[in-house]
Amino acid sequence: MGTIWANLAYLGASVAFIIGLKLMGSPRTAVRGNWLGACGMLLAVVATLLVTRIVDTWVVVAGLAVGSALGVLLAYRVAMTAMPEMVGFLNGCGGGASVLVAATSLIEDLRAGTTPTTSQTIATGASGLVGAVTFVGSMVAFLKLREWKGFKNAVSFPGQQLLNGALLAACIVLVGVMVAAPDTPWVYWLIVALASILGVTLVLPIGGADMPVVICLLNSYSGIAGAATGFVLGNTALIIAGALVGASGIILCQIMCKAMNRSLLNVLIGGLAAGHGPSADEVYGGKVKSTTAEEIAMLLDGARRVLIVPGYGMAVSQSQHAVRELMKALEARGTTVEFGIHPVAGRMPGHMNVLLAEADVPYDRLKEMDEVNGFIDQVDVAVVIGANDVVNPAARTDPQSPIAGMPIIDVDRARTVVVIKRSLSPGFAGIPNPLFAADNCLMFFADGQKAVLDMVAAVKAL
Repeated sequence: MGTIWANLAYLGASVAFIIGLKLMGSPRTAVRGNWLGACGMLLAVVATLLVTRIVDTWVVVAGLAVGSALGVLLAYRVAMTAMPEMVGFLNGCGGGASVLVAATSLIEDLRAGTTPTTSQTIATGASGLVGAVTFVGSMVAFLKLREWKGFKNAVSFPGQQLLNGALLAACIVLVGVMVAAPDTPWVYWLIVALASILGVTLVLPIGGADMPVVICLLNSYSGIAGAATGFVLGNTALIIAGALVGASGIILCQIMCKAMNRSLLNVLIGGLAAGHGPSADEVYGGKVKSTTAEEIAMLLDGARRVLIVPGYGMAVSQSQHAVRELMKALEARGTTVEFGIHPVAGRMPGHMNVLLAEADVPYDRLKEMDEVNGFIDQVDVAVVIGANDVVNPAARTDPQSPIAGMPIIDVDRARTVVVIKRSLSPGFAGIPNPLFAADNCLMFFADGQKAVLDMVAAVKAL
């Protein structure tokens, strides 16, 4: 395959990436966008392998077959509730690939007696630095999301930020050493080793509430590492694809941080600010009112407009299909049912959207936070399923709260609120929620899936 045809293939792949990314901006076209992006990547990979003749054609076909089989297996075997850790794992794979490809290119140049250009050397060092941080950081994020022992909670120690700064500075200095002495591959591996430590110390102190932002950031890092590797190889398609991923990841990070009223720096250097609020006993003592499925059904029977606000508890209990049944049962009685989606509900961007889409909940029923807050006063019953901090009115009313200023869905302004939770345990912020003790709030203590199914049965029995 000639260079001209390869460049045309790269151009076609790049166009597919850009259009695919645009299509993924809407739920209605996201599937097509995903397919288009995947086809673009397939075209770029095949073109690269054919033009460089790295391996025989049958090896390329075998690799595609094995990779496709693994992809299909993971797609069918991994539960929707495990998608956040799956995304984190795939981010890490991208970073690890950048480290290995850049290393291979460096070793090949040295064996051939070719001295890399300054720009190639800098790109190689950047691939090793960012790729290693991405790979190790993503694996730590994966373990955190899997709630493995020792990784579940935020882990920090005195001088952690100084250590991070020293590691980053050392890596940058070593990149300079590579430029001055490009025939020293051991420097590259030292960069990778220090960057791997940095990946651990960057992600370990991040708490569960901030994991959606971290997933976005690591996704961006994987794109930056890929773009740097593209400069190492002189591969236009890889540069464009990496730049798109890097830029979109950073933009999404900014959106997520805005939704939490936090800066990215604040997320990275220690999570939620300390706050001294009232204790759980002071907030809940004698004020919490529990309810039953039958009582909720009677409330819903007279409701004209119902808002359902899902949170991570819906994912854990895998109650999205039960929620759809509740929606259908209410709509059959003439009730308008909508879903309020907070940008950081769950453990990755769009987590609730993905789960509800899996349950075939129509896209037009999903409303963003700002839109919901515009009509929340007209909602007769707001049903909160497993959400906590994203509906905590302390963010709006208590300036001393750790989540003060964080935009929330104002469900407390609905006429009646029903909260489905196993207990009064706090959310990731570790603070009590005054909503649970509000005059217009009823608590339904149960597993999310069982609670919703009981509500469906009670509604149908009316």
